[in-house]
Amino acid sequence: GSGPPQRAVSPQVRRAQHTVHSETKYIELAVVNDHQQFLQLRKSLVLTSNFAKSVVNLADMIYKEQLNTRIVLVAMETWASEDRIRVGEDPLETLNEFVKYRCKGLVEHSDTVHLFSGRTFQSSRSGAAFVGGICSPTRAGGVNEYGNVAAMAVTLAQTLGQNVGMMWNKHRAAAGDCRCPDVWLGCIMEDTGYYLPRKFSRCSIDEYNQFLQDGGGSCLFNKPLKLLDPPECGNGFVEAGEECDCGSLAECARSGGNCCKKCTLTHDAMCSDGLCCRGCKYEPRGVSCREAVNECDIPESCTGDSSQCPPNLHKLDGYFCENEQGRCYGGRCKTRDRQCNALWGRSKCHPRGGGEKGMTIVGPWCHLSPSRRRGGHVQQVDGSDLSYVEDGTPCGPGMLCLDRKCLPVSAFNFSSCPGSWDGKICCDHGVCSNEGKCICRAEWTGKDCSVYDPIPEPKPTGETERYKGPSGTNIIIGSIAGAVLVAAIVLGGTGWGFK
Repeated sequence: GSGPPQRAVSPQVRRAQHTVHSETKYIELAVVNDHQQFLQLRKSLVLTSNFAKSVVNLADMIYKEQLNTRIVLVAMETWASEDRIRVGEDPLETLNEFVKYRCKGLVEHSDTVHLFSGRTFQSSRSGAAFVGGICSPTRAGGVNEYGNVAAMAVTLAQTLGQNVGMMWNKHRAAAGDCRCPDVWLGCIMEDTGYYLPRKFSRCSIDEYNQFLQDGGGSCLFNKPLKLLDPPECGNGFVEAGEECDCGSLAECARSGGNCCKKCTLTHDAMCSDGLCCRGCKYEPRGVSCREAVNECDIPESCTGDSSQCPPNLHKLDGYFCENEQGRCYGGRCKTRDRQCNALWGRSKCHPRGGGEKGMTIVGPWCHLSPSRRRGGHVQQVDGSDLSYVEDGTPCGPGMLCLDRKCLPVSAFNFSSCPGSWDGKICCDHGVCSNEGKCICRAEWTGKDCSVYDPIPEPKPTGETERYKGPSGTNIIIGSIAGAVLVAAIVLGGTGWGFK
């Protein structure tokens, strides 16, 4: 696909003022009630279901208010006859069994799955979750012990917080000014006592934002298509039989009410909400709606025929990054130096006098070993060894770490996109996404980005005819990205909730 010579991008291809922080995130949560929970709630499926919904609603209020994030219940399962895994007194053992069950036994799509147990764990912890595990098919999960609605909502807020990259304040290397603003009730990611906290500390919020900024949580940016409860006008989600839904009366008054009345679009309106909706009309094709957060991310642009920004995709695993010192894996640039810095600090990982290197890869097992370190390995609270290198980290020329082994790149089975040959990817007019599809630059389209399709010039001011949409879309996308592997720096570890 040869095209005309390069020319300046059309002036109307502007940038929308949206960031991963300002954009509303959606945690699509599936809940499993164990048999003991069912017994606690008088063997009633209705009571068990309503109890779980109340817990999620309370946690959602906290997340909505402080993190610009919604917790949306998309699926629920209750083990009415018997437990389908061994639910023991140790929350970590239960968590490991539960995520195995999630991979094999749960078919409903979700960003994370949490167990609501009717048991009280025999430890000082009220819950356990994988830190940074959100969106991962194998680590997006948590377990929460029994309590009243308010207590379980706080535990859920804690364990979900760990899923999205938050650490316990006391486990932070340098807490600094993380002192909780609520002296009386305390903060959510701290040990809780008699009183139940309702606030995240500034550090917890910063950790969540940094997790997103580093490319984590890519599955949180699509608005849920299906909720557990039947459609209801006014809940803020467009469901079957609705053209739009701007939320409650107060929410509609703030935004979208001019375009949407009683879940029906007003006269001549094309949309009422979304990053690609402005003044009740679709934004033109090519308008940026989500910036790339790092080298391994892909910026998203409006398609011209939808109010929603396309799914948050990232580059296919295997792309070089950081001057070819690292490789993209799960939307992040994996380098040995970066992980060493996170574990041991910069002073132990960088060259010292005489050219001595501070970090080595030990043998074929992808293990970090600072040369001046004394003592054993860093252990996470569950006993896992954090000095093992993350999957996708380069460990030699053409070699990457996978499952603690140093393997040739060919072992990763990186797929390629259409139109890729002779070192060119997507005909040199786009990048290959984690879905194995080409994401084309603004003026190119087609499955392999070979079709030149210039963006129409802006209509004269005062033109009343409504925008008809694109002649071709600049972004080729498939189904919404489901569970995407996201590895936080401490993904190998788990976090516990304290009673």
